[in-house]
Amino acid sequence: MLSAPDGGFGVASGQGPGGGPAVSAPVGEGGSPSPLDARTPGATPGTPRDNGGSIDAASNQSVGTGPDFGAEAADPAAGNGTAQAGLPGPGHDPVGAPFPGGAAGRHPNAGPSPVPGPEQADGSTARPPSDPAPGAAEALPGERGRPAAPVAVGVPRQKRPVPRTRAAGAALLGPDPAALPDLLDHPDPGIAAEAATVENLLRCWVRESGIGRPDGPVGTLLRIPLPASGVALLVAVRHWSPTGWHRFAPARLEGAPADAPALDAVTLAALIAREGTGRAADLVGRVADSVRRTAEFIADRRQRPIPPEPIATDLFLTAEQSLLLGHPLQPDPKSREGLSEAEVRRYSPELHGSFPLHWFAIAPSVLATDSAWTERGRPVPATQLLSRLAPGLPMPAGTTPLPLHPWQARDLLDRPAVAALRDAGLLTDLGPYGDPWYPTSSVRTVHRPGSPAMLKLSLGLRITNSRRENLRKELHRGVEVHRLLRAGLAEQWQAAHPGFDIVRDPAWVAVDTPDGPPVPGLDALLRHNPFRSGDDPVCIAALTAPRPWPGRTTMRSRLAETVSRLAASTGRPTRAVAAEWFLRYLDHVVLPVLGLDALAGIALEAHQQNTLVLLDPAGWPVGGRYRDNQGYYFRDSHRAELEFRLPGIGNVSDTFVSDAVTDERFAYYLGINNVFGLIGAFGSQNLADERVLLAAFRRFLGKASRLGPLPSLLLDSPTLRCKANLLTRLGGLDELVGPVDTQSVYVTITNPLLD
Repeated sequence: MLSAPDGGFGVASGQGPGGGPAVSAPVGEGGSPSPLDARTPGATPGTPRDNGGSIDAASNQSVGTGPDFGAEAADPAAGNGTAQAGLPGPGHDPVGAPFPGGAAGRHPNAGPSPVPGPEQADGSTARPPSDPAPGAAEALPGERGRPAAPVAVGVPRQKRPVPRTRAAGAALLGPDPAALPDLLDHPDPGIAAEAATVENLLRCWVRESGIGRPDGPVGTLLRIPLPASGVALLVAVRHWSPTGWHRFAPARLEGAPADAPALDAVTLAALIAREGTGRAADLVGRVADSVRRTAEFIADRRQRPIPPEPIATDLFLTAEQSLLLGHPLQPDPKSREGLSEAEVRRYSPELHGSFPLHWFAIAPSVLATDSAWTERGRPVPATQLLSRLAPGLPMPAGTTPLPLHPWQARDLLDRPAVAALRDAGLLTDLGPYGDPWYPTSSVRTVHRPGSPAMLKLSLGLRITNSRRENLRKELHRGVEVHRLLRAGLAEQWQAAHPGFDIVRDPAWVAVDTPDGPPVPGLDALLRHNPFRSGDDPVCIAALTAPRPWPGRTTMRSRLAETVSRLAASTGRPTRAVAAEWFLRYLDHVVLPVLGLDALAGIALEAHQQNTLVLLDPAGWPVGGRYRDNQGYYFRDSHRAELEFRLPGIGNVSDTFVSDAVTDERFAYYLGINNVFGLIGAFGSQNLADERVLLAAFRRFLGKASRLGPLPSLLLDSPTLRCKANLLTRLGGLDELVGPVDTQSVYVTITNPLLD
């Protein structure tokens, strides 16, 4: 039986944070600092960095900040957790038909109507028409004292909602969003998928092209000029998120006939592509495929909201297969180009797919492998580990088993290098074998309930920004990080953060050519499975993404379900519970990641899919895990220290990066993608005021200022560098290829902590 490797595995998931944060002083010098307690209400008067008001965790009231753009007084526990808004169209149009039932045009499951806030969305004094807000979007017709021209914002081929008007010179308002349904909840899964993809494209373009907040309340029309096509879009803003998780009504062309349908995702993608490099065909094709797949995933999950066995009894696998919509700032998060319809059903986690692995046998002369897996202090080679995963597999004498994803096996057999190895008798095709494995949220990493190891497989499909084939340096990197942690670093780190650990990647098998170079895509990495029965780990992307639920007609995230359930069980306001949940998350997940950078100069690529939060039975955060053999940044400034800990570190893994690049990437992955993304989920799903959580994050960072350079960078920089997924796609870049500082497009955005 394959047992867990020694050395830092099996940290109890139920443990909370212990002791204070890790400090940069050498271990044994001086005393430990007092524990960082982010739950302390308010901030010390005069604290220079707490410039956004304070928070009372009991009442979740912000001091010195106005209501958010789109903030509502309604408690989301009564509805679906979002502001119910949208611009529906007829059933055969991309934006769909209105929902049946409900009074006065309201969605039957919608919560109370928004309570009107102050005249300005940011709580500021109204500006005269001649003094537009700094960074505001391009003025609509009718601003600057001119009469407002009619704007086509109606519902096609049904009674048009009358645009609301404001004082002369102010932005024109669209229909009241509270009177219109959220198209994510539309009974037609195709319309729901179109709406989700259109919103993703708009969020990406708004962020990546620097379009600012419109000057007005909920429902204000945002004008998005597209000069390459000589047109502009008009989009009613349902929720403007300081962190980027905006909610938009369907987009329409300015000046289009009143009965013209809203833009579908493919048309919108083509228009946006013209503003970039002109690589329209690739983006449009992938967006179309993502819409089609998303519709399929929504339809299936509505029909089968409860996963089948053995998925249902494995909380980790259940969470991994719950991410239906993907990241809200990816233009085509669910594209599966290259898969047939039958393959989509077999290989997609969203459809509860499963399949046996395809096995090969590797001759010793072309075998490449490494293993730091130990059991009771004894090393276990990868060959032995893999043999235990496929008992009874018939193998030629002296060979090593290699599991492959079935799609990858079929693709590899057509590659000349692989054909040459087979012809030479160095690689034997054994075919499919064994019990089924289940794809996790990354599609290519597979899990089998009860197995002590997962397998991270190469998969040459384009999934989001890359073709997902393992690079040899990444295989080395996973083993290297395990050895480094086992050499004493984990013990030091976890003395301050016992509830957090890195999911280890301690062994791998691959194939070289007879001349020595690696054969791309012919490899497998063994990942330790640290989760025990009863553990409830969930990646942040799956936690925050809306999806169907049993007994509901609306889409809702697990985060919203959890917060609402906690509010009901504790009798506390939803927003107070949301604030407390967020603060616990900072303590149990974000603080340990900062502590590792401070202790050893290692920054983790802790984006929302790589970061898992461990929840207790009530739903509160109690720990966390980081997973990824790719996403490590060893700071150049810590090279000597890391070399002392593990001689030869980085020689083959290519993991040392300049401090400047490390700071930029760490700020994006942990700050923008992870924490700001979580704050945006709370705000866009009407669980909390984003500015209240931003104020709490500021205070947390102020108290964590000794934990490496990132807290000060986030607190003091008026702008931040942010990965631009849409521009990366338009540039035809693969973020796993080339130097780390040029793999993706980065843009400069305003830091919401200082905005």
